Amino acid sequence: MLWLLLFLLFIALAFGVLGAVVKAAVFIVLTVITTVFLLIVVVWLLVRWQMGKMQRDIDKRLQPPPVDDRY
Repeated sequence: MLWLLLFLLFIALAFGVLGAVVKAAVFIVLTVITTVFLLIVVVWLLVRWQMGKMQRDIDKRLQPPPVDDRY
């Protein structure tokens, strides 16, 4: 596998498109890293929101029922 990558790198170097290949590779890698990072942030925020929602629901259930003293 490494030999294939080196071979493709030397072909790109021979045809003078090595700069474009490197730029494309950097763009792809940064796009993947950014996408993964954003997905992690979104999932983290959704989990926090759901945990807060569950905590509010539990707190509401644990409160004693209101007493009506009018009678």
